[in-house]
Amino acid sequence: QVELVESGGGSVEAGGSLRLSCIVSGTGSRRSLAWFRQAEGKEREGVASIYLLSGRIDYADSVKGRFTISQDMAENTVYLQMNGLKPEDTATYYCAASTLNMVVAGLAPGRYSYWGQGIQVTVSS
Repeated sequence: QVELVESGGGSVEAGGSLRLSCIVSGTGSRRSLAWFRQAEGKEREGVASIYLLSGRIDYADSVKGRFTISQDMAENTVYLQMNGLKPEDTATYYCAASTLNMVVAGLAPGRYSYWGQGIQVTVSS
Protein backbone atom coordinates (compact mmCIF):
# COMPACT_ATOMS: atom_id res chain seq x y z
CA GLN A 1 0.00 0.00 0.00
CA VAL A 2 1.20 3.49 -0.90
CA GLU A 3 -0.29 6.75 0.29
CA LEU A 4 0.26 10.08 -1.45
CA VAL A 5 -0.69 13.53 -0.23
CA GLU A 6 -0.31 16.58 -2.46
CA SER A 7 0.10 20.19 -1.39
CA GLY A 8 1.14 23.52 -2.87
CA GLY A 9 -1.60 24.23 -5.36
CA GLY A 10 -3.38 27.52 -5.74
CA SER A 11 -4.11 30.39 -8.09
CA VAL A 12 -1.51 32.40 -9.96
CA GLU A 13 -1.35 34.75 -12.89
CA ALA A 14 0.08 33.68 -16.21
CA GLY A 15 3.87 33.64 -16.11
CA GLY A 16 3.93 32.84 -12.42
CA SER A 17 5.32 29.82 -10.59
CA LEU A 18 4.10 27.19 -8.17
CA ARG A 19 5.74 24.21 -6.55
CA LEU A 20 3.67 21.14 -5.84
CA SER A 21 4.76 18.67 -3.20
CA CYS A 22 3.71 15.07 -2.71
CA ILE A 23 4.56 13.16 0.44
CA VAL A 24 4.83 9.46 -0.25
CA SER A 25 4.36 6.91 2.51
CA GLY A 26 3.40 3.29 3.03
CA THR A 27 5.01 -0.07 2.61
CA GLY A 28 4.59 -0.56 -1.11
CA SER A 29 7.72 -0.71 -3.26
CA ARG A 30 7.28 2.27 -5.55
CA ARG A 31 9.31 2.17 -8.71
CA SER A 32 8.01 5.24 -10.55
CA LEU A 33 6.53 8.48 -9.29
CA ALA A 34 4.68 10.90 -11.49
CA TRP A 35 2.49 13.94 -11.76
CA PHE A 36 -0.66 13.90 -13.83
CA ARG A 37 -3.30 16.53 -14.44
CA GLN A 38 -6.88 16.62 -15.52
CA ALA A 39 -8.58 19.71 -16.82
CA GLU A 40 -12.33 20.00 -16.74
CA GLY A 41 -13.87 18.00 -19.52
CA LYS A 42 -10.58 16.45 -20.58
CA GLU A 43 -8.82 13.17 -20.01
CA ARG A 44 -6.12 12.77 -17.43
CA GLU A 45 -2.67 13.37 -18.92
CA GLY A 46 0.82 12.68 -17.74
CA VAL A 47 2.92 15.73 -16.93
CA ALA A 48 6.20 14.40 -15.56
CA SER A 49 7.54 11.13 -14.21
CA ILE A 50 10.65 9.74 -12.63
CA TYR A 51 11.72 6.09 -12.70
CA LEU A 52 13.41 5.65 -9.36
CA LEU A 53 15.70 2.76 -10.25
CA SER A 54 17.54 4.66 -12.98
CA GLY A 55 16.55 8.26 -12.41
CA ARG A 56 15.02 8.48 -15.88
CA ILE A 57 12.73 11.49 -16.18
CA ASP A 58 10.02 12.03 -18.78
CA TYR A 59 8.03 15.19 -19.49
CA ALA A 60 5.00 15.91 -21.58
CA ASP A 61 5.91 18.06 -24.57
CA SER A 62 3.57 20.77 -23.33
CA VAL A 63 5.60 21.34 -20.16
CA LYS A 64 9.18 20.72 -21.29
CA GLY A 65 11.44 23.58 -20.31
CA ARG A 66 8.89 24.95 -17.84
CA PHE A 67 8.25 22.16 -15.32
CA THR A 68 10.78 20.18 -13.30
CA ILE A 69 10.15 17.00 -11.35
CA SER A 70 12.46 16.14 -8.48
CA GLN A 71 12.52 14.03 -5.38
CA ASP A 72 13.92 14.21 -1.88
CA MET A 73 14.39 10.65 -0.75
CA ALA A 74 15.18 11.68 2.82
CA GLU A 75 11.84 13.47 3.02
CA ASN A 76 9.94 10.89 0.93
CA THR A 77 8.69 13.75 -1.17
CA VAL A 78 8.38 14.32 -4.89
CA TYR A 79 8.09 17.86 -6.22
CA LEU A 80 6.83 19.52 -9.35
CA GLN A 81 8.28 22.96 -9.91
CA MET A 82 6.12 24.81 -12.38
CA ASN A 83 7.46 27.98 -13.98
CA GLY A 84 6.08 30.10 -16.78
CA LEU A 85 2.57 28.94 -16.05
CA LYS A 86 -0.06 29.35 -18.73
CA PRO A 87 -3.86 29.39 -18.49
CA GLU A 88 -3.90 26.01 -20.24
CA ASP A 89 -2.01 24.55 -17.27
CA THR A 90 -5.17 25.00 -15.20
CA ALA A 91 -6.19 21.58 -13.93
CA THR A 92 -6.39 19.29 -10.96
CA TYR A 93 -2.93 17.83 -10.44
CA TYR A 94 -2.41 14.33 -9.10
CA CYS A 95 0.61 12.59 -7.70
CA ALA A 96 0.86 8.89 -8.54
CA ALA A 97 3.03 5.90 -7.73
CA SER A 98 3.73 2.75 -9.70
CA THR A 99 4.95 -0.47 -8.14
CA LEU A 100 5.65 -2.19 -11.45
CA ASN A 101 9.08 -3.72 -11.16
CA MET A 102 11.53 -3.33 -14.05
CA VAL A 103 8.96 -1.28 -15.97
CA VAL A 104 9.34 2.40 -16.76
CA ALA A 105 5.82 3.55 -16.04
CA GLY A 106 6.44 6.91 -17.68
CA LEU A 107 3.40 9.03 -18.45
CA ALA A 108 0.90 6.21 -18.89
CA PRO A 109 -1.77 6.53 -16.21
CA GLY A 110 -2.73 2.86 -16.51
CA ARG A 111 0.63 1.85 -15.07
CA TYR A 112 0.01 3.66 -11.80
CA SER A 113 -1.89 1.99 -9.01
CA TYR A 114 -1.77 4.61 -6.31
CA TRP A 115 -3.05 8.17 -6.56
CA GLY A 116 -3.25 11.20 -4.37
CA GLN A 117 -6.49 13.09 -3.84
CA GLY A 118 -5.57 15.81 -6.30
CA ILE A 119 -4.92 19.50 -5.89
CA GLN A 120 -6.19 22.42 -7.92
CA VAL A 121 -3.94 24.72 -9.93
CA THR A 122 -5.58 27.73 -11.57
CA VAL A 123 -3.72 30.07 -13.88
CA SER A 124 -5.41 33.30 -14.87
CA SER A 125 -4.58 35.32 -17.97
